[in-house]
Amino acid sequence: MVMLKSKMVNMTVSFVFIFLLAQISVAEEVIFKLREAVGTALENNDDLKAFESSVSAEKADIGISRSYLLPQINLEESFVRTNNPTGVFSIKLNEGRFKESDFEISSLNNPDPVSDFETDISVEQPILAIQEALALKSANKEYLAKREEFGRQREYVAFRVVETYIQVGTAKEFVRVARKALEDAREQLRIANSRFKSGMGLYSDTLRAETAVTEAEQQLVSTEKNLKVAKRSLGLLLGLEESVDAEAVTEEIALREFEYYTEKSLSRKDVVSLQYRYESARTNVSIADAGYLPRIGVRGTYQLNDRNVPFGSEGDSWFVAAILRWEIFNGGRREYERVRASHTASQMEESLEGIKKSVSLSVYESFLAVEEAKKNVELAEKSLETAAEGTRLVRKRYENSLSPFYDLLDSQLNLDRTRANLVAKQNGYSISVARLSFESGTILEDLGITN
Repeated sequence: MVMLKSKMVNMTVSFVFIFLLAQISVAEEVIFKLREAVGTALENNDDLKAFESSVSAEKADIGISRSYLLPQINLEESFVRTNNPTGVFSIKLNEGRFKESDFEISSLNNPDPVSDFETDISVEQPILAIQEALALKSANKEYLAKREEFGRQREYVAFRVVETYIQVGTAKEFVRVARKALEDAREQLRIANSRFKSGMGLYSDTLRAETAVTEAEQQLVSTEKNLKVAKRSLGLLLGLEESVDAEAVTEEIALREFEYYTEKSLSRKDVVSLQYRYESARTNVSIADAGYLPRIGVRGTYQLNDRNVPFGSEGDSWFVAAILRWEIFNGGRREYERVRASHTASQMEESLEGIKKSVSLSVYESFLAVEEAKKNVELAEKSLETAAEGTRLVRKRYENSLSPFYDLLDSQLNLDRTRANLVAKQNGYSISVARLSFESGTILEDLGITN
């Protein structure tokens, strides 16, 4: 009696433990609508966050380029102790303590050591700096290119979310089909057993039916595993650690006319990005040309000198200067820089033309893929109707001893495949429409998501 109670307690604890695990598993899974999933991914996706940081870094380059056109202000403090005759002479003058006795020959030739704290505050402002001004223009173009590239990355993440979201739905349907196939296999096993017991069937039919049940169970295990992986993959895209379940897709992307996609694709973000990079490359050619021109600027310095303390002011002075710097020869560097910039600009121009043609082909191919997927759905629906009717007729014939059991197994296997094929074709159509939207650069707009 005690042993029986102990076993009951252990079983109760086990059931409670399993129940709690099931609850935890359910609690870890969240459900999103399609647009909610895309919006969450655009906020939390790890790759997008990393890309956004690179955009910010590119924007900082604009400030770096602009800084070369703004005043440069420097503060410098230096200390010197010397008995160098000319040094002592100038230091005493700067400190404002030069005396008549310092003109004595012995003092001039062999002066006593002196100390000096020199404070310099200098300001330098470019007046004519064409290369620096063009570099600022180029930095702006590079930032705009990076920003458009980031926009394209957002579209890619949105498409991946839509694709994976639909794949979760596909996996769920495959699980449903596998469960239905298992139910049908068990029903066939029941029929085979019933006919065998009544003496109207063969024992081999029962064995075949049992094998079919086992295979259906294995298929169900595989489809359930695939569903879990798909949910986890969706969660990863959304930047979440837990799995994400998908609702039935009721907000599919609407299919539009072909002209809509071709027109929109001309302003696809990666095309615009490459256009900015081409403009930047052309600006770099101008920067190389500007290397032959002079630079003009002004510089002003205010100087304090003191023999005792840093930043002291026994003496003070200032000077203002205009500077013209013109590189006459620098070893041919400018010539090579211009050649390199010209070739880079040509490369960007050819790449721009290439990507425009590639985008046009991708949109055309994607549109044809949508038409193909739509036709395949229609054919799959017809196949399911005929497969279901064929299985029904074969079952009736088998029950009336007019068909062998393997005919029933074959027809059932064909029905299961047809069900799964219809699910795949239906969701494949939705993905093909999303891909077309992505290839034309309109996926966020078509989903009703604004930046």
